Amino acid sequence: MRNNEDAFSTLHPTVVFGHFVTVVGVSVVFLHPLILAVSFVGALAYVCYLKGWSGIRKMFPGVLAMMVFAALFNPIFNHRGMTILCYWYDNPITLESILYGLAASLMIGAVLLWFVSYNQVMTSDKFLCVFGRMIPALSLTFSMVLRFLPRYFVQAKHIAAAQRGIGRDVFSGSWYARARHGSAVFSIMLTWALENAVDTSDSMLARGYGLPGRTAYTDFRFRQRDLAAGVTLGGGLLVVIVAIVAGVLRANYFPIFDLNAASYLSWLVIAVWGLICATPLIMGLREEAVWRSLRLNL
Repeated sequence: MRNNEDAFSTLHPTVVFGHFVTVVGVSVVFLHPLILAVSFVGALAYVCYLKGWSGIRKMFPGVLAMMVFAALFNPIFNHRGMTILCYWYDNPITLESILYGLAASLMIGAVLLWFVSYNQVMTSDKFLCVFGRMIPALSLTFSMVLRFLPRYFVQAKHIAAAQRGIGRDVFSGSWYARARHGSAVFSIMLTWALENAVDTSDSMLARGYGLPGRTAYTDFRFRQRDLAAGVTLGGGLLVVIVAIVAGVLRANYFPIFDLNAASYLSWLVIAVWGLICATPLIMGLREEAVWRSLRLNL
């Protein structure tokens, strides 16, 4: 799949947004190693499905660098823990801080990958559908910012290419010349952004934005499959949260690393959590399988 219209993205925006809030929220709050590992694998698999191997090769090195940074620097600056392995300039390096750094790196990687798929699936019109009635001004501003950033980078490339054509390359020459050419590009970009903001505000005023009684149009309808997906997601989330609060999945990193013993119930909870994380990928693969079957039967 190479676009943002896979089976999961065709669900109602409320369900899609709720899924991303669930996977990101659980990954951030509950630092259990299995929870984080399943979340990371599910996020990576879905990003690969959306962007393909070529897309994942471009963005994954940055994610991996941040994960390595968190894993290495946490034991250097965090000296909590009882199991001292060695000393770094008279500072203890503990096993617990290393394990906590690995868990933190998994959490960072999972959250970043989930946000990559979120940016591809949750478009601005879907965000407006979810929050347009509750917080209309803030949701509109947020969606405009998300839409403006890609346009800003594209416009910056165009301006830099035009400046390069007249001998004002920001990547060649002395440092003073590069700084002067870069400031010129920034000045042009700032002027373009201000003019675009004025044009947008005039257009919104002409269309009656802010007038009392003005309705909001949305092309999304809450259907039975959206209800089924929402109930399934809510039930799975309830199972995971109750199990973690009840101590079925427990992970203590300080002062001594401690995991509760594995049981059938804990593996069942991990399976439920894995199903939640894999839902977007499963829906996409199922849709492609049905589509291939229909094409073969023609």
